[in-house]
Amino acid sequence: MSGTQVRRGRGAGREPENSGSSGISGRSEEAERPEGADGSGAAGDDRPGDGRAAVFWRYWTASAISGTGDAVTSIALPLIAVGVLGADGFEVSLVTAAGFAAWILIGLPAGVLVQRWPLRGTQVAMDLVRAAAIASVPVAAAFGALRLPQLIVVALLVGLASVVFDVGNATFLPSVVAKEELTSRNSLTSGTQAVIQLGGPSLGGVLVQLCGAAATLVVDAVSYLASAALLRTLPRPGAHTGPAASQSGTSADAAPRMTALIREGWQYVTRHPVVGPCVAMATSVNFVCGGLTALVPVFLVRTLDAPAALVGVLIATEGVGGLVGAALTPRLAAAAGSARALLLACGFGACAALLMPLAGRGPGLLLFALGNAGFAGGVVVLSILTRTHRQTTTPPDLLPRVMATVRFVSWGAIPIGALTAGAVSSVWGNRGALWLVSGLAFVAPVVLLAGPLRRLRTLEDTR
Repeated sequence: MSGTQVRRGRGAGREPENSGSSGISGRSEEAERPEGADGSGAAGDDRPGDGRAAVFWRYWTASAISGTGDAVTSIALPLIAVGVLGADGFEVSLVTAAGFAAWILIGLPAGVLVQRWPLRGTQVAMDLVRAAAIASVPVAAAFGALRLPQLIVVALLVGLASVVFDVGNATFLPSVVAKEELTSRNSLTSGTQAVIQLGGPSLGGVLVQLCGAAATLVVDAVSYLASAALLRTLPRPGAHTGPAASQSGTSADAAPRMTALIREGWQYVTRHPVVGPCVAMATSVNFVCGGLTALVPVFLVRTLDAPAALVGVLIATEGVGGLVGAALTPRLAAAAGSARALLLACGFGACAALLMPLAGRGPGLLLFALGNAGFAGGVVVLSILTRTHRQTTTPPDLLPRVMATVRFVSWGAIPIGALTAGAVSSVWGNRGALWLVSGLAFVAPVVLLAGPLRRLRTLEDTR
C-alpha cells in the first residue's frame, strides 16, 4: 500500500504497502534504531551476510507468519458476518471500515509515537493486542454470544494496533538494507505477501468449510503470538537520537512539539513534486480497495452463490497477480523507468478491474479471477515503486512521520470506500456497486497524467 503507500484491501496486505492486505520495514536512523544500525552491534554489522541480513530475515519471518494469519482472517471475518450473523452488504462494510478507520484516528501521531517508543517492545505489544482481540471472536462464538458490534470493535482494535505496528515496520528496512538493495528487498517483501495472499485465502476457505468461520480465527491469533515471539529475538533498540527523542518536558510541553513534528511530515508530503501526486494516486486506489473489501465476499456468496472454499480460491487469485507484479517490477523499472512503469501499472490495473463485475456463475467466475489478479498485480507494482522512492529520497529523521502521513491520507480512504460501496450496494445491488467501484480505478492513472509524472522517466528525475 511509496512516495505513497497502497494497501490492497482484502487482507493486503497487508501490502507492505503493500501490499498487503492486505501488508515490511521499520525505523529511521534519526529514530530509535536496532542496536548497531549505525555500524555497531548485530544489526549494524556491515559485513555481507552477517548482522544486518540476520535481522532482516528474522523480521521478514515474523511478518510472513503474521501475514498468513491475516490472510486467513480476510476470509473468515466477512464470512462470519455474512454466514453466521446474516449481515448484509452495508453491515459487512461497517466491519471493514472499522478496521481501517484507525488510520484516520491515530495515523498522524503514530509517526511521532514510533520515534519515541522502543521498536521491539512496541511491535511485540501490538502483536499481543491483536492476538487477544482476534481470539475473543471464537470464544464469544463458543458461548453463543457473538454479535455484529463485537466484530466491529475487534476490527477497530486490530486496526489501531496495526497502525502503530505498520508505521514502525515501514521505516525499518532502510536501516538494515543498503540503498542499492531497496528495490529488490521491497520486491521480496511484496512477493512474499503475494504468496501469502495466494495460499492464505484458499487455506482460510478450506478451514471455514471444515471448522467454521469463528474457529478459523484461532489461526490468526496464534500467528500473532508466533510473530511476537520472533520479534523478541531482535536486538534491543539503541538510544533515541532524532528530534522526537528530545522530548523530556511535561505533557503540556510535549503536545505542541508533537504537533510541530506532525506538521513537518505533512508539509514534506504535500509539497514534494513526486510524493504528493503519488499520495493522491494511492488514495484513489485505496478507495477502490476499500470498496472491493466490502463488496467481494458478499458478491461472491450472495450474487454468484460460490461456496466458502471457492471464495477463498477466487480471492487468492489476488496473490497470483501480486506475485507476478512483484517479480516483474525490477525489470519494468529498469526497462521503462520507474515513473513510466508506474503509469503503465495504474492503467493496466484499472482495465483489469472491469472484468470483476462481468463475472457470472460457473465458468463466468474465471472473469473475476482474471480481474482480481490483474488489478492486484498493478497495485503491487505501483506500491513497490513508490515505496522505494520514498525510502531513498526522504530524509531519515522525517521517514517515520512521512510514512504516517502517507498512510493517514491514503489508507484513510479505505473505510470511506468500504462504506460508500456498502451504501451503494443497498440501492444498486452488489453487481451495480461493483461496477461503480471498478470504474473508479481509472481515477489513479488520470491523477498521475494530470501531474508532473507524465513528463518523467524515473521518479528521481525531479531531484
